[in-house]
Amino acid sequence: MTLSQKAFSLLQYPLPQHALSRLTGKFGQCDHPWVKNTLINAFIKRFNVDMSQALEPDPTAYSTFNDFFTRALRADARPLGDGVLSPADGTLSQFGRLTTAGMLVQAKGHMFSAQTLLGGDKRLADEFLNGSFATVYLSPSDYHRVHMPVTGTLREMIYVPGRLFSVNQATANHVPGLFARNERLVCIFDTEHGPMAMVLVGAMIVAAIETVWSGQVTPLSGHPQRMRFGQPIVLEKGAEMGRFKLGSTVVMCFANPIMFGNHALGTKIQMGQSLATATP
Repeated sequence: MTLSQKAFSLLQYPLPQHALSRLTGKFGQCDHPWVKNTLINAFIKRFNVDMSQALEPDPTAYSTFNDFFTRALRADARPLGDGVLSPADGTLSQFGRLTTAGMLVQAKGHMFSAQTLLGGDKRLADEFLNGSFATVYLSPSDYHRVHMPVTGTLREMIYVPGRLFSVNQATANHVPGLFARNERLVCIFDTEHGPMAMVLVGAMIVAAIETVWSGQVTPLSGHPQRMRFGQPIVLEKGAEMGRFKLGSTVVMCFANPIMFGNHALGTKIQMGQSLATATP
């Protein structure tokens, strides 16, 4: 890690992370044409966003910056592959097996526990011992809707409060337990391949996380909340399950081992791309 990367990580500790993120959210929701068009056009230029794949390619047609940021894609923009799919556009930053102690790799030299990631529930975390995990980092330029890697029935949703460190690679390399420290939304699904956890991790200036069944969920009050729903919520493979208002990370945990094939760490992937094969 370079000195500048280390300094960037250290400077985040004293920042008012939540206040900055909520302030960003106010700008993102502003519908004044000059404000939202200026933000959108500057963002497209800065991050070289390809609007040709968007369902609505005209940047000025979006009512707010947040609507632009969480834009839908054309139906043919992300064909679905076989096996376990990538849940989002982004970088495959880590993947592999959970250890017998229930630990996941965050970055070289950094591990964190599934129990902490999933909100402190040991019984829930034990379901994933010896299973597999994958972490997908969504950069600002990526498509920011999150989709189902396999078909699943929602068992419960857990809101876990926390910090809002940046989740880029520089911070992941330096801040211990990053994904288990940040505010996050844990969604537990039952699938034909066993239990699956989809963890949507908040980050610096991420104003909110949404799901398709509850709408905007974060921010909530500063204590964990577990939510179950009266009617079964079944989401098909490839269906949208949530979205970020600004970039962040998805951590997937599978109770059973899956085979990741020839993917390499740091590979750019797209939503719907074949990511792995579930073992029998």
